[in-house]
Amino acid sequence: MGDLFQPTHLIILAIVVLVLFGGKKLPELGKGLGEGLKGFREGMRGFNDPPPPVQNVQQNAAPVQPPAPPAEPKQS
Repeated sequence: MGDLFQPTHLIILAIVVLVLFGGKKLPELGKGLGEGLKGFREGMRGFNDPPPPVQNVQQNAAPVQPPAPPAEPKQS
């Protein structure tokens, strides 16, 4: 298993990837992979953080009254 990442294996793998995807698709593939990894890391960072503490906020405002029902149209 330690012989898997020899330079000759990596060169052959790079040639196969270049043939399969082509030179024009490789930058797009790399960009998409990078954005995906970045999003994954941000998601994991938010998942591991503890939730923020809940603060009790007192409101001194008067209760809100529901709006009045619409007036019926006048019939002529």
